[in-house]
Amino acid sequence: MENRISPVPWALVALLLVILAGLVVLRLFAAAEEPEPVSTPVPTATPSPTPDPAERMLKGLTQQEKICQLLVIHPEALTGKTVTKMDETLEAALEEYPVCGVLLDNANMKSREQLTELTEALQEHDMLITVDEEGGRVARLMTSVGTTWLGSMYSYRNGGTETAYQNALTIGTDLIACGFNTDFAPVADVWSNPKNTVIGDRAYSDDFDEAAELVAAAVKGFHEAGAICCLKHFPGHGSTLTDSHEGTAIVDQTLEELRTHDLKPFVSGIEAGADLVMVGHLTVPKVDDVPACMSKKLVTNLLRKELGFDGVIITDGLQMAGAGSGSDGEKAVKCLQAGCDLLLEVSDVKGTVDAIQAALDDGTLTQKRLDESVLRVLRLKLAYGIL
Repeated sequence: MENRISPVPWALVALLLVILAGLVVLRLFAAAEEPEPVSTPVPTATPSPTPDPAERMLKGLTQQEKICQLLVIHPEALTGKTVTKMDETLEAALEEYPVCGVLLDNANMKSREQLTELTEALQEHDMLITVDEEGGRVARLMTSVGTTWLGSMYSYRNGGTETAYQNALTIGTDLIACGFNTDFAPVADVWSNPKNTVIGDRAYSDDFDEAAELVAAAVKGFHEAGAICCLKHFPGHGSTLTDSHEGTAIVDQTLEELRTHDLKPFVSGIEAGADLVMVGHLTVPKVDDVPACMSKKLVTNLLRKELGFDGVIITDGLQMAGAGSGSDGEKAVKCLQAGCDLLLEVSDVKGTVDAIQAALDDGTLTQKRLDESVLRVLRLKLAYGIL
């Protein structure tokens, strides 16, 4: 019998293939509709913020130590006698009243060797060691211990920014070599009133725009030398007739006039990185009826907020007539209320410390206001390796 192979049922094969394809399509649709598995994020540790060394230091200070960090004084205010060296009297006084800094004058400078020994001893107390060294007629080191002689800054105005920079570099280098770390310079006032004798040729120029350029260059020169520098005398002493050392000095300008004139060198100096701004005992009646250093409108609203200065604000010497009447402590509290950080040339150290503490106790000053100023001072010292 002959074997015969049955024909392939192609219709059945085709049907099976169609069914199989349908199943594949259905599977694909189902897979597309399934949600992707959600991966559980692995928790990561939140990095701890880097502690602010100034805030850490602040927490370690007693209340009296905080208050003392607001004072820059002549050392004689602690000893009652001319200071030319560190002795037991000064050492003990600095232990009791650890002030922020000292301002040395010609009377403290007898020779380069003597001065350096004094400043080295003062450095052990983590202080701002300051001096008024502008050149010309305000030149403590040049006239006492023979550092590089420079004339008034006004006499160099035609030398442009390079000369202003080099002069500041020279002054800064010399004062650092003598153990200082801070210069109350450059003068940011503009000699806009020819009858003004207290500023006069201490200014860099009688032109607002030129002064702005030269002052900014000087700031860079001081910083190149490693010196802390200070713009003075805010909001501008160059237009006054009266010397603020001797009486009330009036700045007869509106706020808008200040912005377009006297403030220009301060703005440029701040932008160049000036560390301190000294507020003068200048009354601006069209803005406020009190000396600038006691005016919240000028210190906090204008300098701190509008001009954006976040460095240290220091008063001019509180012994000057332009600061008005009252005790050192009374004047100090008013300046702190206005927003100043440092109080210059306090003569009654104990009375001022007590007055500030009393103001804190009765709410005239807040702890926050005190701590804000101390933090700025600590940050400045840390930035320059003083602490």
